[in-house]
Amino acid sequence: MSASIEITNVTKHYGALSVLDDISLSIKAGEFVVFLGPSGCGKSTLLRMIAGLEDVTAGTISVADRRVDTLPPGKRGVAMVFQSYALYPHMTVAQNMSFGLENIGLPKPEIERRVSQAAATLEIAHLLDRKPAKLSGGQRQRVAIGRAIVKEPKAFLFDEPLSNLDAALRGRTRLELAQLHARLGSTMIFVTHDQVEAMTLADRIVIMHNRKIEQIGTPMEIYRRPASRFVAGFVGSPAMNFVPLTSVTSNGGTINIGTSGLGDIHAAFHLPSGFSPDGASLGIRAEDVTVLPAGQTGIALKAEVVERLGDRTLIYGHLSDGTKLTAETDGRSEARGGDTLQIALDTTAIHLFDAAGTAHHSEGD
Repeated sequence: MSASIEITNVTKHYGALSVLDDISLSIKAGEFVVFLGPSGCGKSTLLRMIAGLEDVTAGTISVADRRVDTLPPGKRGVAMVFQSYALYPHMTVAQNMSFGLENIGLPKPEIERRVSQAAATLEIAHLLDRKPAKLSGGQRQRVAIGRAIVKEPKAFLFDEPLSNLDAALRGRTRLELAQLHARLGSTMIFVTHDQVEAMTLADRIVIMHNRKIEQIGTPMEIYRRPASRFVAGFVGSPAMNFVPLTSVTSNGGTINIGTSGLGDIHAAFHLPSGFSPDGASLGIRAEDVTVLPAGQTGIALKAEVVERLGDRTLIYGHLSDGTKLTAETDGRSEARGGDTLQIALDTTAIHLFDAAGTAHHSEGD
């Protein structure tokens, strides 16, 4: 069972402190949506408001076309999985999973059916008689997810559920969550500050920043066409390169972009008539900066640090004016710190950001 979620003009204040400002968002039934953003952006607060663990200052929240922001948590039809697992240490796995169902007076055969089914789905049936102290971190997280599954909720809410796991276990559990969503087809909202989790799990990502929603889109929409300089710098590893502009002149559908570090660049753009180079910047990702073969002339990049990642090599350096720039090349690169390399840009993959941080994309992107 899954349900749509509608968040309309939601605001949250703690006294004079504003945490969320006029948030509106529609989530489709069965969709996997990730709230992504830096610490303090309000993503966990918004999740907790959907769950009923935080009051709504203004606005409304509906689940399956029923307004729920005035209802207690247990009446909203959602189940939350916490970062800390929150398992009872004196209870077995089976008891932890069944405890909430017993509290609402569900018949014992129905409780046993739900626990058995959830345990099979999560492949923890062999752990039902163990207590949390005898489980690994990944197993505890699966028990916490199982406790949510047995409630048969209309939506699952995950509050940074993988942050307590080591890197290898995070990767495996991330895969398990994706498989779980595929099996259950349930509506899921997942909060994280980790862009890898967001990019690999989400149907759509909601980028949050400074109390507002910065952008909503599929992972590749957000990666390829960021709505703002903040999104461009936050999503992607390494972060997008930004180079200050010195001038912009238009010639029909082509513009000449002046920079002190990259020189003059010609690209297919349709910019708004009032676009000004003052405070504006050019953005380009490292994979769209090509390191030219020896003997070819391009733009000089002085390498400072070379990061070898096996299948690819990242070169962190600076341009002639001192502007920092990162280039990506293949894993066989022999570049070393201190080398002066020649680079070229894919002009179909550049972005321009005005002084306010709003993005403008090339015609080729």
